[in-house]
Amino acid sequence: MSRLDLHPDRMLPADATLRPIAREIYQAVRDLPIISPHGHVPAQWLADDVPFGDPTSLLITPDHYVTRLLHSNGVALSELGVGQPDFTADQSRAAFRLLCSHWKAYRGTPVKFWFESQLTEIFGVNTAPTAETADEIYDAIAAKLRTPEFRPRALFDSFGIEFLATTDDPCDDLASHAKLAADPSWTGEVAPTFRPDKYLEAAGACWNEAIDRLGEVSGVDTGSYAGWVAAMENRRAYFQAHGAVSTDHSHRDARVEPLDDAEAERLYRLARARTITPAEADTLRRNFMFAQARMAAEDGLVMTMHPAVHRNHHPGSFGHYGADIGADIPMQVEFTNAVAPMLAAFGTSPYFQVVFFTIDETVYSRELAPLAGFYPSVYVGVPWWFIDAPEAMARFRSAVTETAGFGRTSGFIDDTRAFLSIPSRHDLSRRVDAGYLAKLVGEHRLTLDEALDTANELVVGNPRKAFKL
Repeated sequence: MSRLDLHPDRMLPADATLRPIAREIYQAVRDLPIISPHGHVPAQWLADDVPFGDPTSLLITPDHYVTRLLHSNGVALSELGVGQPDFTADQSRAAFRLLCSHWKAYRGTPVKFWFESQLTEIFGVNTAPTAETADEIYDAIAAKLRTPEFRPRALFDSFGIEFLATTDDPCDDLASHAKLAADPSWTGEVAPTFRPDKYLEAAGACWNEAIDRLGEVSGVDTGSYAGWVAAMENRRAYFQAHGAVSTDHSHRDARVEPLDDAEAERLYRLARARTITPAEADTLRRNFMFAQARMAAEDGLVMTMHPAVHRNHHPGSFGHYGADIGADIPMQVEFTNAVAPMLAAFGTSPYFQVVFFTIDETVYSRELAPLAGFYPSVYVGVPWWFIDAPEAMARFRSAVTETAGFGRTSGFIDDTRAFLSIPSRHDLSRRVDAGYLAKLVGEHRLTLDEALDTANELVVGNPRKAFKL
């Protein structure tokens, strides 16, 4: 039977000169608190503190990193519980067997690191996933999930999470966040994040219905563009009152361009009449984004932008299973000209702050690092989603640091729906950064003391600064 014997130096440099340096740097930050300012773990899990049901619904079904590779290897998403609200206990066990029997598919991916770390460091399981060991591992995890130590709040504390942000619809009443805030037994910090994408895409099939709902919830008439602006300001203030520190935006491009009020009103009325063209809707959306930036400069909520993803690339899967199933595919993106109007207006404003994320690695050294190396309001978001992997993380540091330094980056972003993977994701980042810093020490570009201080900043200083924590 194959065992999981995770090497304590995994992901650290293989070079015998650099490894001891990297080890010392990593050890200095290994146990620092986790700051997670962008993710998708439901606040309700922590507010209600209901025990997790089964290994599959916790570790497989919500994690599109896991499900997409199984799907590419011939496993139907329905067999993994995706979009299946009536998934039975027998199906859950069968799904876990599928994961274990296809474990080779994850070799060389960060998913292998994350999942094996969860098995050993959280569940105490030292058996490697295989078709033969699937039931043994499943039963060991299921037994742990029935204990008080594995309820959501207990895990939150044991993970050392200092700050956790969720991602929320502007019309959400944030009841779970309010429940946590009112609970004297709760000592953690969980904040909502304002995600208004669908209210900015005027060509969307459900845009009018969403705008009507926005009007109802805000108590503002959204029949006009001015009403849309007022309703957005209302909901941003509501989120801020419930602890929000940032807004989140993801569209097909990064362009942010203002219109005069008359033209914005004209296009808005076309959208409400359902006669707006796709090109006009893009123009209106870019103006909506400029309005969000103006609001950010006034209310101080940090903007995060992660454009250029082709959402729901396979229409059939989207129609059957919905969004966020691993079928989103990266595209090329341009930032320098796209965000110029926004930064011309707000780039040096005292309350404005923006974090640019991308999955297009070509723009790190060419565009994002130079922008962050000039504008005091701009931070470069670290690799995430498709590129939160060791080699991509190291390339990121090489591409950005020489132009923008270490301090103009965001701190690690786990961006996960898989709650139990949070510690392993942050641990991987700390190991990779320790290796990069060790290289600089080995080349006498940093002293060890400077590297240790920088490592601390990357883990806790940068995210606190970038997200105004």
